[in-house]
Amino acid sequence: MSAKITPDHLGRAAVVYVRQSTMSQVVGNLESQRRQYDLAGAAKLVGFATVTVIDDDLGRSGSGTTQRPGFERLVAMVCSSEVGAVYCIEASRLARNGRDWHHLIDLCALTGTLVIDPDGAYDPRLVNDRLLLGLKGTMSEYELSLMRQRGIAARDSKAKRGEYRFMLPPGFCWTEAGKIEIDPDEHVVDTVRLVFKKFRELGSARQVFLWLRSADIKMPVVRRNVQVCKLVWKAPAYHSVVQILHNPLYAGAYAFGRRAQRTRIVDGRARKANGIRKPRDDWNVLLRDHHPGYISWREYEDNQKLLLENAHMKKNCARKSARGGRALLTGLMRCGRCGRLMRVFYGMGKGNAHRYQCRGDDAHVGAGLCIGIGGVRVDRAVALQILDAVSDRAVEAAIFASERAERSRKDIVAAVERELEAARYEASLAGRRYELVDPAKRHVARELEARWNDALERVVACERRIAELSAQLAARPSIDRARLLQLAHDLPTVWNAPSTDTGTKQRLIHVLVQEIVCDLDEATNEAVLLIHWTGGRHTEVRVPRVKTGRYPTDMAPTAVDAIRKLAGHWPDRMLAVSLNRMRCKTGGGETWTTVRVRELRERLGIPEYDPAKVDCEMISLMKAAERLGICVGSAKSLVLKGILPAKQILPGSPWLVPAEALASEQVRIGVQGVIDRRPAFYEKYQYDRLIRLPGF
Repeated sequence: MSAKITPDHLGRAAVVYVRQSTMSQVVGNLESQRRQYDLAGAAKLVGFATVTVIDDDLGRSGSGTTQRPGFERLVAMVCSSEVGAVYCIEASRLARNGRDWHHLIDLCALTGTLVIDPDGAYDPRLVNDRLLLGLKGTMSEYELSLMRQRGIAARDSKAKRGEYRFMLPPGFCWTEAGKIEIDPDEHVVDTVRLVFKKFRELGSARQVFLWLRSADIKMPVVRRNVQVCKLVWKAPAYHSVVQILHNPLYAGAYAFGRRAQRTRIVDGRARKANGIRKPRDDWNVLLRDHHPGYISWREYEDNQKLLLENAHMKKNCARKSARGGRALLTGLMRCGRCGRLMRVFYGMGKGNAHRYQCRGDDAHVGAGLCIGIGGVRVDRAVALQILDAVSDRAVEAAIFASERAERSRKDIVAAVERELEAARYEASLAGRRYELVDPAKRHVARELEARWNDALERVVACERRIAELSAQLAARPSIDRARLLQLAHDLPTVWNAPSTDTGTKQRLIHVLVQEIVCDLDEATNEAVLLIHWTGGRHTEVRVPRVKTGRYPTDMAPTAVDAIRKLAGHWPDRMLAVSLNRMRCKTGGGETWTTVRVRELRERLGIPEYDPAKVDCEMISLMKAAERLGICVGSAKSLVLKGILPAKQILPGSPWLVPAEALASEQVRIGVQGVIDRRPAFYEKYQYDRLIRLPGF
C-alpha cells in the first residue's frame, strides 16, 4: 500500500471510474472492461471499506463533446468530500480533454482526494504529483488528437482509391475482393428499380411514397447493430424514398464524406451535431463510373434538379415545380424587371380567379410590390401555345398514356409476386428447421413450429392479395385505344374537359417550358410573356390586360356638379376622395385635397356638412361593415342583392347606408349567412389585407 493513502482516505469511499469510448469497444474490448472492474477489488485490498463503481459512461467519448453523466456524478461526489480516492486504469479513461481533467484535479486537491492508477497513487496537493498528473492529462489529449489525425488521413487515403468500406444502402453489397456490386437478391433489385421508375413517371418523391403506400409494397431497409447489418422489409417511409433518390451510389458513383459535423457550444460544452449535408463540391471523394448502378449519372443529376425544384422553401429564385392548384404556370413565371419568381395568389371571391404577383424585395419593409397580372388570361394564352406545340405528338402521347396505365398495374402485381416468392422461401426454410429439430426438445420444437405457422400465414396472405388484385384488374374497364386516338386528334377538347386533371396539365407544361418571363407594357396595356422552351427556342406572347378600377370617361361629372350633389351628405375629406375616384381634376389639372374642396365649396356658397341637420343617420359602407362584423366586400354584396338598403348619389361616390337598417331582421339573416361561409380559422375582418373595391 502506498504511503500516501492515509487512514483519513480509507475512512472515505473509493470510486472506480469505468469508461470506454464507443459501443463497438464495449462489445468487443471485454478485457479492458475486466481490468477496469478489477480495480474495485484492488481498492478493497488496500483497505477501503466502501467502493463505488461508476460505469454510466460506457460507450461515451471523453473528448468533451459528449455529455457524460457518470463523470458528472464523479465530480459531484468529489465535491462532497466523501471520496478518498479515484481509481482509473489510466488518465485517458477519466478524460481526453484538458478542461475536464484539470477541473477534476483541482477539485481533488481541494478535498484531499487521491488519484490512483496501476502505476501508483498521486496526491494533487503535492507539486510533483500535480505536475505528473498534468503531463498525463496533456499526453492523453495529444494522443487522442494524434490518433484521430492518423485515422482520418488513412481513411481518406483509402476512400480516394474507392476501397474504404462503409454500410451500403439497400440494393448493393461488398464482394470478397472489396468491390461494390448490385445485390444478387432480385426482390431487392426490382424494388429499388421500381422507385426510380415511378419517380421518372410521377416526378415527385412524395407521389412515389404515396403510390408505394397505396399499392402496399414493402421496401428494403438496412438495420445496423454495432457491426451487424441486417436487411429487413418494412412499409414505405418518405425518408427511405428520398434517401434512395439522393444517394449517388445508385448512379454508379463512389461518394464519401457527403455529410459533416457541426460543433456548437451548449451550456459551456462543445456539442457535435452529425448529418449536416455538404455541397457536392465539398464532398471528400466522388468517383464516377466506379461500379454498376441502377441509373446513369445524367439521370441522377436530372433527378436532383427535379427534387430541388420540388423544394419550394429553398432558393427562391430557382425554378419550381408544380404544386397543384388552379394556376397552370406555378413555378415558371419570372418577373421581367427584378428577375424574381412570381408567386401565385388565389382569390376567394371567384372559384377560378388567381393572380401572378412579384413581391419584389419583400424582405425589406417599404420596398413595395413589383408587377402583377391576372392569371386566367395568361394561362389561356400559354395553353394555346402548348397545344400548338404538342398537337403533332398527341397521338403518341395517347398511346403512351395507355401503355403507362397498363405498366402501373403490372408493377403492383409483380411486386406482390416477388413478395410471395420471398414468403414461400421463408416458409420452406422454417419447415426444414422444424423437421431437423429433435422432437424431444419440446421447448425448441414449439418455437420453431410457431415460426413455421407464421411463415405459412404470410404466404396465404400474399396469395389472397394477389387474387384480390387480379380480380380488381379484371373488373376494371379496359382502355379503349380507338377512343383515345380519336380524342388525341381533338386535343383542345381533351385539355379543356372538366375531368382533365390540372396536375397533368402542369406537368406537361413543366416538361415543355423552361420558364416564362413576364413584363408589362404600359403604353399598350398588355402583358408581354417571353416563353423559354426546353429546346432553347423562345416565343413572345402579348396578353391584353383587363382595365379595372377606372372610372368611365363618358360618365365623369364635372367637379362643380359633383360638389353640388354630394356636399350635403359627406364632409370635405370624403368629397376629395370621391372626386379623385371619379377622375375629376382641378382647373390646374391637379388632384383634389380637403383644402381645395373647401375653397370650391365656399366659392359656390354651399354650406359645410353638418350631421346634426340630417333627418336619418347615414353611415358609409365601410362603417356599416365594421358594425356588422363583416368585410366591405361582403357588405357590398348584401347591397347589390337588395338585403342591405343603401344608395349612391353618383357612380364612384360613397354608399349611404341608414344606420337604423342594420338592426333589421333581413340584414341580420344576410350577415349570418356571410359568417356561416367563413373558414373555421377566420375570426375577424383584417383591414390591411383587403383591396378596397371601387365605389366604397
